Amino acid sequence: MLRRRRLVPAARMPQAGQTVNLPRGPELWLRFPLGPSSLLGRWMMRDCEKAPRPWINAKLLAGRYKSFIWLTSDNMHHQWLLLAACFWVIFMFMVASKFITLTFKDPDVYGVKQEPLMLTAMTKVEKIQVPEEKCLPEEFQPTGRVFSEDPMHQPLVHVKRIELLRNVCRDAALRNLSHTTVSKFVLDRIFVCDKHKILFCQTPKVGNTQWKKVLIVLNGAFSSIEEIPENIVHDHEKNGLPRLSSFSDSEIQKRLNLYFKFFIVRDPFERLISAFKDKFVHNPRFEPWYRHEIAPGIIRKYRKNRTETKGLQFEDFVRYLGDPNHRWLDVQFGDHIIHWVTYVELCAPCEITYSVIGHHETLEDDAPYILKEAGIDHLVSYPTIPPGITVYNKTKVERYFSGISKRDIRRLYTRFEGDFKLFGYREPDFLLN
Repeated sequence: MLRRRRLVPAARMPQAGQTVNLPRGPELWLRFPLGPSSLLGRWMMRDCEKAPRPWINAKLLAGRYKSFIWLTSDNMHHQWLLLAACFWVIFMFMVASKFITLTFKDPDVYGVKQEPLMLTAMTKVEKIQVPEEKCLPEEFQPTGRVFSEDPMHQPLVHVKRIELLRNVCRDAALRNLSHTTVSKFVLDRIFVCDKHKILFCQTPKVGNTQWKKVLIVLNGAFSSIEEIPENIVHDHEKNGLPRLSSFSDSEIQKRLNLYFKFFIVRDPFERLISAFKDKFVHNPRFEPWYRHEIAPGIIRKYRKNRTETKGLQFEDFVRYLGDPNHRWLDVQFGDHIIHWVTYVELCAPCEITYSVIGHHETLEDDAPYILKEAGIDHLVSYPTIPPGITVYNKTKVERYFSGISKRDIRRLYTRFEGDFKLFGYREPDFLLN
């Protein structure tokens, strides 16, 4: 007697997108999705077409399915190996990027968890050694007026800086660029240390974070700079640094007349590059409003190519800053503009008589001098400055301004001309001509 073969009715033939149940042993059933584009589906449809109607050989289908499962398992094994290799490459790239970031530090984020600069007072001077003159390549020459680096002549350097400032303040032709009112905006920028009678005007993107740390220690909130958490430095509700605007008018005037007052400046164009990189490119403090609120506002008004979909470009930034009608956007942006407005708007140097004006390019000499003049050099030290990190980089400035029209650069210089003149920075002819 012939044995009847197990057959599947043609009416139950699997359709595209359906799931087929095939017997394997007395109890185990296998499930696999079918479709006209799947390999298994094509095999089974081909065999079904060859099988006699109205029956289809289920054993033949099961054999094909078993072969497909073996091939699929082998392919999945190779895919998992490839996926693991991709994750390893990505991980190594992240490690390399972190190493590069730590190796090439940005000039505005130096001083974190570094050994303090030890300042020692000489009780008896036996011999003064004049340091050798530093010869820098042309592209690294600062645009500011360079005075003698001899420690014995340091007071003369600062006297000349104050004298230059006063002369420019008296220049009627530059009055609109050098004078401003001592408004609440200015008073908000000045931090107070009553304990040691010090006023410090904040000029962002000039290493101000380190000076804030110095004042935080002087106010007694922390015993050393190394103990200050980074998130506390800029949290003005927790860092213990009162603003001058928080006092009454009479108390403000008393402090302005009696306290030691200082601030730091930097080449104006290099400072703008630093502000652009810090707020719109890297944004290390995760401040989303710069990219999602301020940048779109600048792009809508100042981008020439409306089809360009990239984020804020330095050209857009320059066009915004050089626009004589920039103030209507400044009002919308609020206090965030402190990172790129002029030193005149921040600190009112012609209205407030400052004791010392430090330069970022010579901060290695200026920081100890400021601490000594303020009478606090025995109490706190300025964080160590990595060698060469404050040097003016002409090549970087040329690279960022390449491709920007001379008209836009001249308009930008017109706005910041007061800063160039007041603090002895040379006009950037290599950009303007």
